[in-house]
Amino acid sequence: MRVSAPLGRRAAAEAVGSAALVAVVVGSGIQATELSRDVGVQLLANSISTVFGLAVLIVLLGPVSGAHFNPAVTLAAWFTGRRSADGLSLREVAAYVPAQIAGAVAGAVLADAMFAEPLVKWSTHDRFAGHLWLGEVVATAGLILLIFGLNRTGHERFAPVAVASFIGAAYWFTSSTSFANPAVTIGRTLTDTFAGIAPTSVAPFIAAQLAGAAVGLGLVVLIFGPAAPAETDVVMPQGATELAASPH
Repeated sequence: MRVSAPLGRRAAAEAVGSAALVAVVVGSGIQATELSRDVGVQLLANSISTVFGLAVLIVLLGPVSGAHFNPAVTLAAWFTGRRSADGLSLREVAAYVPAQIAGAVAGAVLADAMFAEPLVKWSTHDRFAGHLWLGEVVATAGLILLIFGLNRTGHERFAPVAVASFIGAAYWFTSSTSFANPAVTIGRTLTDTFAGIAPTSVAPFIAAQLAGAAVGLGLVVLIFGPAAPAETDVVMPQGATELAASPH
């Protein structure tokens, strides 16, 4: 998806989209725990809300910014298009990534405010374990493979449904519940609720996500072959989420 809006508007779209995505993830998690004591039901409600929310955000904001909402996607888009005159530039990356992180933080605070939770309270939900990091590698690699695979096959129009569906599935088939998004991971440290992650768990999660992005790009080349120069001009939309998203 080509985007031609001014950089300021694109960064604003990334911030708003990231904020809305995290608000959906955190808010639905809080609501789920208030309505049910069954952890399976809580995760189901959280994942369904994320799927619908992410799809809507990609449809709405994709034409403005490409709907990355995810530094891993932004970095992958820059890397694949770095030799193209129309590829994502480092200046654009420098605008997108802070906007995504700021939006994710704002989204977590907003969700807490809506449910009368402390606006900022560090999460105590420890997620520090090797099998969870592997889950993040798998989730992020799959997300990158999907996004750039759709690009390479000319099926970008399916991105809203395909990306949201993948994140929804990855909630359940990955051990980490598929954060797959460094910005969302940072935002979720600020809420001590169902969707939170302890600050001490963040660094290895983000390292696993970046490693997963590299694996995903490698799989794109392995499956679809090296990209022709014209194909690297396209920036594809994303989505925790693990999502993301987280989701997300």
